[in-house]
Amino acid sequence: MSENRDADAPAPGSPEAVGAECDHVEVAVGDRVEGVATVTLSRPDARNALNAQLRAELKDVLDAIEASDVRVVVLTGSEESGAFVAGADVTELRERDSIEQREASKRPRVYEYVDDLEQPVVGALNGHALGGGCELAQACDTRIAREDAKLGQPEINLGIMPGGGGTQRLPRLVGEGQAMRLILSGEIIDAEEAADIGLVDEVHPEGEFDDRVYELAGRMADKSPLALEFAKKAVKASSRTDLEAGIEYEAELFAQLFASEDKNEGIDAFLEDREPEWDGK
Repeated sequence: MSENRDADAPAPGSPEAVGAECDHVEVAVGDRVEGVATVTLSRPDARNALNAQLRAELKDVLDAIEASDVRVVVLTGSEESGAFVAGADVTELRERDSIEQREASKRPRVYEYVDDLEQPVVGALNGHALGGGCELAQACDTRIAREDAKLGQPEINLGIMPGGGGTQRLPRLVGEGQAMRLILSGEIIDAEEAADIGLVDEVHPEGEFDDRVYELAGRMADKSPLALEFAKKAVKASSRTDLEAGIEYEAELFAQLFASEDKNEGIDAFLEDREPEWDGK
């Protein structure tokens, strides 16, 4: 019996093994689509509020994913939680002074972990994404919302402001005026309005939501891992550099891919009218 359990156990250090040690983060690799890891936040008693433990566990899981052969990540909330992430843990915020908050804000935080992950991250917003949850969604590479989701930056109602990148990422997604409206008013918007202003990329009803999330993740996972990583870096650079520097960076990454085996495999497969077999080299 113990031998069977050992054989079935995930490899030490794998995303599944790291996830199995977490209280608030669950990991499943390939359960829906090969090469896709589903990272589920599960702190149902607090609607997935980002407390210190959840943040630490998510960092550990993302570290394990980056070191694995996972090609795409789907980040979502558990159904029991009724939210993607309802915000930061307000109780923790109340107990901190400015010195403690500076320490807690040292980078890289979970937002940078998601933003900087080598693999593409699809934010599957299956419920409210508010405050820190909205900022976590903004750090994802693309966002698909279920039609009943709500989004917003209500920190101003607590006498504070977004502190997880919202004042920087949100204007890049929706423009300065819309970002000012949401941040300064604390207004909560529905998924359709979020799509209208560019905060989310797609909205789907509950019966179609999961299928679309994994259809998109699967399309990405079918591609060369190296090409995915380099393309993500190039697109990210577009909002962080001027146009000329961005074009130079794109050209350099493009040239680097010409040293890869995947580049030759991709072109050979196209010319031979077959599916490519990527090695990630």
